[in-house]
Amino acid sequence: MRRRVLDEAWTLAAQNGWDRVTVADLAQRADVSRPSIYAEFGDRAGIGQALVRREADRFLTSLADVLDRHRSHVGLALRAGVAHALAEAENNPFIDAVLSAARGGTEALLPFLTSRPEPILTSAWTLVAAWLGDVLPHVDENRRAEAVDLLVRLSISHMLLPSPDPAAAPASVARTACAVLGIRPPLPQPTN
Repeated sequence: MRRRVLDEAWTLAAQNGWDRVTVADLAQRADVSRPSIYAEFGDRAGIGQALVRREADRFLTSLADVLDRHRSHVGLALRAGVAHALAEAENNPFIDAVLSAARGGTEALLPFLTSRPEPILTSAWTLVAAWLGDVLPHVDENRRAEAVDLLVRLSISHMLLPSPDPAAAPASVARTACAVLGIRPPLPQPTN
């Protein structure tokens, strides 16, 4: 039941925005009673929080995979990680709906992504910090923490306010983090 409700909430939010998702619609589409939904999630905000947590878990799993694929060159891994995050923001209909709504003045689900540290900000920070600690144990922990903070905040900033040249953003963010870490930045991407 939980999965069905979250699947329907994802679909409705991606199609119409979270502001238009009602518990009555979710109950009908998921073929469950409204009292069952309230018992499981508490309230509509609980559904939103559970939905964001599920999407965050999916995103963090895929981000970890991207970073690990490029482990041999930290700068390339960071650029690939930022590129992945920005692509998810653009291509995932749910994330796009949340960010588009925020750009348009409604922030119904945005607080779950930004102002409340869980699940995405703290989890992304923890994931990247652990990864950097594993691949760059010789770099001072404070420098790694500063680089992680820059990576997470700049990536979210680019999601909310895309740069005039979105293709250049991942390399720019990665170069900034590499400078803080004192390591070689990624090479420029070849142009076609």
